[in-house]
Amino acid sequence: MTFSFTGFAARGGVTDHHADGWGIAFFEDKACRLFIDHQSSASSPLAEMVKRYPIKSKNTIAHIRKATQGHILLENCHPFMRELWGRHWIFAHNGDLKDFKPCLNGQYQPVGTTDSELAFCALLQGLRREFPGCQPPLDELFAALEKLTREITQFGVFNFLMSNGQALFTHCSTHLYYLVRSWPFSTAHLIDADMSIDFAKYTTPEDRVAVIATSPLTDDEIWTRFAPGDLALFQHGALLRTLNVPVPEDVAEKAREPLCKVCVESVLRVETIETIATTADVETELGIE
Repeated sequence: MTFSFTGFAARGGVTDHHADGWGIAFFEDKACRLFIDHQSSASSPLAEMVKRYPIKSKNTIAHIRKATQGHILLENCHPFMRELWGRHWIFAHNGDLKDFKPCLNGQYQPVGTTDSELAFCALLQGLRREFPGCQPPLDELFAALEKLTREITQFGVFNFLMSNGQALFTHCSTHLYYLVRSWPFSTAHLIDADMSIDFAKYTTPEDRVAVIATSPLTDDEIWTRFAPGDLALFQHGALLRTLNVPVPEDVAEKAREPLCKVCVESVLRVETIETIATTADVETELGIE
């Protein structure tokens, strides 16, 4: 966790301009810890604390923000967290939704003024409406999320990552890459910091890591690009399902533009890099602007 977050945090004001706030949310069993700050991740004392915190989590989402809608305020910092079916859900979004005004019934309301939090509320309301009693099997949940994503993506760029601590859902409107690390593990070097780590020292043959990012976080690993419109489901460090939700032509045009820096990151892993002991946990990181 420290390895990825160190390079990722540098993009919040040092190697990139996503300096309008940051946050991190990580699951510990069923519950989730959330830290957010409206300062840049490159200068935030809270970010320095996180770098030293021995996070051992099934899923972690980290986010750095470049404001497109909403002022630079604490309530506008990602990730956002809500309850659904007796579990915490966390969400972060990279993009810009124009004239997005969903009809919310009061179950979920935004605290801040971002299109991102509004979209999260709309997603959760739609899922609760579809499954009012309890959480459905993953296949049914994924199908319902596809319908909701199809509705929202018509309003603009809707790159997002969302997790309930059991699985990770990602959607690519423009730019999103992933890689899967598995045995035998090797050394990886960060793009945004002169730091390397030999994952072989901290892993076992049973471990597996999936990393999703707007652009690659490391310069010595092979990353695969998602196609614009791809909706994906990750669990236990593996890509389980993908399907394509067509994006509007103006969004597709943005996907053809060169990408400057990473704004989304997610990691699914079986053991944290801070500990030597092998665990059955899965750790996930996400960053987004």
